[in-house]
Order: sequence, then C-alpha cells, then structure tokens
Amino acid sequence: MSALAKTPQLPEQECEFQRDPGLGYEPDGSFGLVRCLSHGAPNPLIRWHFHEEYELHLILETSGRVFVGDYIGHFEPGHLVLTGPRLPHNWISQDLPKDGVEERDLVIQFSGEKLEQVMELMPEFKEISGLLERAKHGVEFINLTEQAKQRMLRIRECHGLSRLIEFCHLMQELTYHDNYRLLSSVQLQSFDDDRSLQKISEVVDYLSKSYESRLALAEVAAKFGMSESRFSRYFRRMTGNTFTNFVSQLRVNKACQMLLDTDQYISTICYNVGFNNVANFNRRFMEIKGMTPSDFRRLGRSRY
Repeated sequence: MSALAKTPQLPEQECEFQRDPGLGYEPDGSFGLVRCLSHGAPNPLIRWHFHEEYELHLILETSGRVFVGDYIGHFEPGHLVLTGPRLPHNWISQDLPKDGVEERDLVIQFSGEKLEQVMELMPEFKEISGLLERAKHGVEFINLTEQAKQRMLRIRECHGLSRLIEFCHLMQELTYHDNYRLLSSVQLQSFDDDRSLQKISEVVDYLSKSYESRLALAEVAAKFGMSESRFSRYFRRMTGNTFTNFVSQLRVNKACQMLLDTDQYISTICYNVGFNNVANFNRRFMEIKGMTPSDFRRLGRSRY
C-alpha cells in the first residue's frame, strides 16, 4: 500500500431535489420546520451521505454496522442517534432477510437555520442549544427508544401546530436525557460560565493543534498558569476526562481520519499523530475504538 495520501472517496451530499416522496420523504410543501421520513431496506437512501439538516434516526428492524463521522459501531433495533448538519452517516444492515424489510428506519429532519431563527425570536428555545452542539458529533441516546419512538410516530401522524408541539416535547426529552454518548471525535461535556468556556476552549485548541508533539502535563499546565495538580483537577472537571486520556482520544481520532482518508502505512500514521511506538498506539486504539487500526480501516471501506 502506498505511503502517499490518496484522494478520499467523499460522502454523497443529499440535496432537496433528490428527496422523492417515492423513497419515503414527505412531499415538499407539506411540512414546516419538521420533516418526517421512513423507509425499508434495501433502499437507495442507505448510503454514506450528509445533508444540511439535523436528523434524528431510529432503527426499527435489522442489525449491522453504523458509521457516523469517524465512528464505527454496531446497531440493532432501537438504535437512536441525532446527527448534526454535514456530519456523514450510514447504517448498513448485515442480517437482511431475502425479501428485505418494509420499514427499517424512522427519521425526522429539521432545519438548523430555521431553528436558530426561532431561538432568536423566542429565547426559551435556547434550552436546546447544548443538544444541537452535541449533535455535531453524533449523539446516541440510551434507554430512550420507546419514548422517542412514540413521540416520533405522533409527529409523523400530525401536522401544523400539533406537530410543532410534539416536536418541542421531543427536543425537551432529548435535551435533558443524560444517558447518551458522543460518537465522532472528542467533545467537551460541561462548562460553568463564559470565562471557563473561554479558558478550556483555549486549552483544547492548543492540544488540537499540538497533538503530534510531546504533550507533557507539567508543561501544558505551566503554559496556562496552573500547577500540575490544579490543572489536572480543572481539566477533569471541565472535560469529564483526564488529560492523558483526552490526548490519547484526540490522537486516535486524528488517526481515524487518516485511516479512512489516506493509504498511509499504519506505522506512519502512528508517529504522525504523536504516539512514540506502534505497540502503544495499537493498545490505545483498541481501548478507545474497540478494534485494531487495520480492522477500523477495513470496516471503514464498507461505509460506501
């Protein structure tokens, strides 16, 4: 395999003119802020793609591999994920019966641009801003399937103000549901105030730009005017992670991008993202991603 980067195979961009009602979309003009979609499998809509809208995706039947950004995992019935604008995703069933299934996916889409306009007019809607920020990385909700399914079905069945009310209830439930996980890349988890947000953003920005360098805790702490112990406590409280684990996750996520988008040797990627030996890289990759780098690259090719 060549050590040179290749031109990546890009996800397909989904545009409005492609949203044929025959594929499961509600017709243009029949909805407002919230659009519903459902389809079976196989279906042309099952492909590696992205779009401008937020999308709440519920799997009703089958199991297989899910791909969200640089995340690769397993899905089964009840898998509930919110994706943000332009975040590539795909669900590939591996146990389809011979005749397929009539309804595999239940989906609602909503425009972030329209929702931002609503939030400007009605500040109460800003309660969901944290949810929307998390959605940029993909959010899998755990133990919320049945509640979300019933709400999504009611949204599909009603229109106008009734649909908007049901949608608001759903957004509230997603916003305050605390059993979830982020799927693609490292994400900050909580902030105390604007000043704290600015400080931790500066720290993470520095780490994101310096991940390939030697990042010693003492040196980073000194750079931001803190003792090592104080910085460790601060970083853990603000990100929900230790400094060492955060840096490892950051490096592994950078490695994932290279594994998906280039033909570089795995050993080359290891050193390019800041690990000092391949054995440690493989061990940390397995801990974080649950598979080896070579398996990740092989499975990543199937997202198309």
